[in-house]
Amino acid sequence: MRLNAKALGLALGVLWGLSVFLATAWIVLTGAPGETLAKVGAFYIGYEVSWTGAAVGLGYGFVDGLVGGLLLAWIYNAFLPKPDLP
Repeated sequence: MRLNAKALGLALGVLWGLSVFLATAWIVLTGAPGETLAKVGAFYIGYEVSWTGAAVGLGYGFVDGLVGGLLLAWIYNAFLPKPDLP
């Protein structure tokens, strides 16, 4: 069974983008120390633990998940056996 690369990319993009957004929003709303989450800024330029950073993280997370999903599906499909044609 082949994976649909566009569907997997879109699904992982939405999932990862929302995960970064919700994690940042949780830290901002609760006022908890976000030292670990602040380190995401080393990978996502412009990210910080704030509402603006949550929006930036949503965008970067979506693109990151999209590319990761596309690559995952492409690699998975590349290793599938070729169907026997008559």
